[in-house]
Amino acid sequence: MKRKTSCGILAIALGMLQMRKFRVHKRLLGVLAGLLVLSASVARADFLFTIDTGNLGGLDAGTGPYATALVHLVDATHATVTFDSLDDGTNTYLMGAENAVDVNVNASTWSLDSATGTNSFPVFSPGPYSDGGAGTVDGFGSFNQTVNSFDGYTHSATQVILSLTNTGGTWADASSVLIGNASGFSVGIHGFACVDPCDAGTDAAFTGFGTNGEEGGGGGGGGPIPEPGTLILLGSAMVITFAKLRKKLARS
Repeated sequence: MKRKTSCGILAIALGMLQMRKFRVHKRLLGVLAGLLVLSASVARADFLFTIDTGNLGGLDAGTGPYATALVHLVDATHATVTFDSLDDGTNTYLMGAENAVDVNVNASTWSLDSATGTNSFPVFSPGPYSDGGAGTVDGFGSFNQTVNSFDGYTHSATQVILSLTNTGGTWADASSVLIGNASGFSVGIHGFACVDPCDAGTDAAFTGFGTNGEEGGGGGGGGPIPEPGTLILLGSAMVITFAKLRKKLARS
């Protein structure tokens, strides 16, 4: 949406100049054209899934959302998926045990290069993690890449990062790294709800599984997150350019 908005504003500005036949310096037009190219680069954004749907009788006991999964494309064949726990004001949803984090990879063949976890609360000891291969996540169908964590609650994490390599092709952008499974879900977690602040010495309030949105792709289905550096550069350049335009028009 941001890319379309910025491109639209610049296109309107160029159109106004053409319609009113203002004489604008060629260098300024070059800057505008460059901004259009720069705004297009926002399309190479990260892709964020919100895990906001819990399984019946499990994670749906909490209001959620439970976690996010941020997909980052390193290059055409390498990507990371970062899962972060969320706090809904009452509970924080830690990730652990079997099917701790799960993804449905959009590739014919791939490798899980690493899985690492951390917990922002003291005493917890996340992992170690193991490749669970394909498996069913309770209530949400089969995911072609599941990741298991050792033991349960005391080894859960507030953040888990997966590194993936596409060995059967390439990914065009972050949004193409994962794909919905047969039920339309792309990411999932095994969550442990703990009352804030989480204490490894106190059992989780409840546990269950969560995924991105309702069956068929609703809810937190996912969306692009423009890279901060690109947005800052684009915004600054737009401010400078329009300031020059205003000054140029005032002289006309």
